Amino acid sequence: MNAVAQILPRYVPLLLLAMAWEVVTRTGLVPTAALPPLDTVAAAWLDLAVGGDLWSNGVASISRGAAGLGLAICLGSLIGVLMAWYKPVRIAVNPTVQFFYPMPKSALIPVMVLWLGFGDASKVATIFIGCLLPITLSAFNGALGTEQVLIWSARSLGASRWRVLWEVVFPSALPELLSGIRTALALSFVLLVASELIVARRGLGYMIGWLGDGGAYDAMFAVVLTVALLGFLADRLYLMLTRRILAWRE
Repeated sequence: MNAVAQILPRYVPLLLLAMAWEVVTRTGLVPTAALPPLDTVAAAWLDLAVGGDLWSNGVASISRGAAGLGLAICLGSLIGVLMAWYKPVRIAVNPTVQFFYPMPKSALIPVMVLWLGFGDASKVATIFIGCLLPITLSAFNGALGTEQVLIWSARSLGASRWRVLWEVVFPSALPELLSGIRTALALSFVLLVASELIVARRGLGYMIGWLGDGGAYDAMFAVVLTVALLGFLADRLYLMLTRRILAWRE
């Protein structure tokens, strides 16, 4: 009960937002065509769920997002740590990373479509490249901040460069890396929905565009809220995983 009492106050703003939504729609302050009441949105969500459209498109979107983000985590972590550990790698890679990092990641969508077509590959590639940059930089900054005393101590005890990299540098970079992955996780949802809105025949982003074009705004808002809920749950689960991974620091 104590844990529930501590958690519930954090979500009071969401409850207030839902109440404000109902007030402005029920009182006519905002036309229902622009913002449907929550009960009609909930009914539309139930129809989509029972019909199976929500689940099939949701699985398609989650699969794309997980593939792109997973590849970005694996490759970005490796590149970032190697950039910090080996100067030739830093000289070769860092200018490219720094040049493309400020670029709006949504600009990748038409390029990936041109190169890879309208299938899943273009969406996965967009998410992968967009998430790769923040993960690479976070891994680089974390590894670069490793205390030299720890490295010298490990080398004086006879550890090889690869062992120092794995047992000293990578754990030191982990907190910064995990923070970068959290940023990339949020970015993956943005890129996923944006790419599916523009070029897709299935997925939650596609559903949002298709329902909006058809005037089914209650269903459209139901899918938008679904994406928001998925992003929120993914972030909460990731924070739980992060606390477990970094438990050794305590």
